[in-house]
Amino acid sequence: MSAAGPDGDGGLRYEPDERVPPALALGLGVQIAVLSLAAIILVPTIVMRAAGAGEAYLAWAVFATVAICGATTMLQAVRARWIGTGHVVVMGASGAFIAVCITAVEAGGPALLATLVFVAAFVPLLLSARLSLFQRVLTPTVSGTVVMLIPVTVMPAAFDLLTAVPAGSPASAAPLSALAVILVILGIALTASGALRLWAPVIGVVVGSAVAAFFGLYDVRQIAEAPWFGIPTGQWPGFDLDFGPAFWALLPGFLLVAAIASIRTISGAVAIQRVSWRRARAVDLRAVQGAIAVDGVGNIVAGLAGTTPNTASTVGTSVTELTGVGARSVGIATGAVFIAIAFLPKVLAVVLAIPGPVFAAYLAVLLAMLFVIGIKMVTQDGIDSRNGLIVGIAFWIGVGFQTDMVFFEQVSQFAGGLLRNGVTTGGIAVILMTLFVEMTKPRRSRIEVAFDLSVLPAIREFLAGFAVRSGWGTAMAERLDAACEETLLTLAAQESEEERRLRLVAYREGSGAVLEFVVASRDDNIQDRLALLPDEPGALPPEHEVSLRLLRRLASSVHHQQYRGTDIVTVRVAAPAGGGKT
Repeated sequence: MSAAGPDGDGGLRYEPDERVPPALALGLGVQIAVLSLAAIILVPTIVMRAAGAGEAYLAWAVFATVAICGATTMLQAVRARWIGTGHVVVMGASGAFIAVCITAVEAGGPALLATLVFVAAFVPLLLSARLSLFQRVLTPTVSGTVVMLIPVTVMPAAFDLLTAVPAGSPASAAPLSALAVILVILGIALTASGALRLWAPVIGVVVGSAVAAFFGLYDVRQIAEAPWFGIPTGQWPGFDLDFGPAFWALLPGFLLVAAIASIRTISGAVAIQRVSWRRARAVDLRAVQGAIAVDGVGNIVAGLAGTTPNTASTVGTSVTELTGVGARSVGIATGAVFIAIAFLPKVLAVVLAIPGPVFAAYLAVLLAMLFVIGIKMVTQDGIDSRNGLIVGIAFWIGVGFQTDMVFFEQVSQFAGGLLRNGVTTGGIAVILMTLFVEMTKPRRSRIEVAFDLSVLPAIREFLAGFAVRSGWGTAMAERLDAACEETLLTLAAQESEEERRLRLVAYREGSGAVLEFVVASRDDNIQDRLALLPDEPGALPPEHEVSLRLLRRLASSVHHQQYRGTDIVTVRVAAPAGGGKT
């Protein structure tokens, strides 16, 4: 079911920038919105009912949540300057906030919830603006582990839905309904091609719902009773500006969960890029920054509206992988459908009437695909014993805490049960272990100079001293010098009137060396240019091609991370035969 292989010869039909037929974009938008709606509604419903809020306010919270998710999904697809990704990133209510939101409503009502959500919204905005400062921590290992843990946290709820049928229903109703969904989706996705494959999820849900209706599981009564059009009459709660003990007691928990939700958004923004292009590309971290910024903007609006926070979900990634359509117009259509549904209670009721076993089976297929995407992210740059140990331990820590198998009595009492969420505990574990590895790496040498080729003599002297301190001879020093020069020539190929600075960091890794160049931003990605470099000479301008070919020969790997205002190029250089002692 992979949409795109590493060489770009998979089943991806539309990339983000390509135009798709409006009917196809709208059709996929409808099915994504319909199949995401129940999960979006579930979070504010759980929070308000568990905290004892009235039905009128619950109706308002659900309406506001769906509308905000629609607006932010469209914003993600559009990518307006520093906001958005330009990909199909579907926004949804954040389940990680459930515990702290319930406590907030119980302690101070919806007004306190609104204040805390509004304040916590500045965490993703700060991360978005300064993401480059965390580049050594928020690695593919961290992002991939978080993505792998998302199915772990959601699957228990999906399994519960498998048995969510009315009392007195036939024993075979739930399993047959779920089985129909899985068989139809897998049958179409594994054997069909073209337009039929695009509709595999919705066909599976329709068939499953028909089987469920045969057993009397589809509730048409609530559809008939719902009005066609309407806006809830719930009152806006305002802000609790007393900043009393309850606010200060809950604020750390909200800030921590906001950080964890941002990591999940980072993982989702990286994952959607992995499945949206025919040919493998370096991750556009400016798009990742845009995704986190939408999180912040959406949560500011959620705070103003007095409802639960939202965050980027991974539904768009799974659907793109399944259907082969990564066009951003699908994200715009999905957001528009969300907004329309928010004002159409009868349509909302049609979605909510989908039986639990049907929804659970559809969710199980998407989560299985998402788990595989997480594995691909972890292994994208290769995986050694150290990274494998980090991923393995963090994953099973997340599983253990999610299933209440680890120190349940102590964990359940901490911060309202915050650590019972597998994404939270596994995410914290993988970050802490990554930080520990970074802190124990050999001492780094660094130099900061003007970004100009005239500084090459000073850099050459710096690298010679680094090679001596690392126990290498002239052969390794010359290789480092050559790799550095070709990297600088490639970076300097794009003219800029701005005065830029270069920070060069060098450190030993195993038997080789790592050079890290930090400069002001440019448009082209060196990593992509190396990947696209043709085998036959003469296809590129000579002044560009020579440096790229030499760099590819000198470096064992080149990673180019592009942030807003900052470029970080990491070049790994293996020591010559004999360890460079000559």
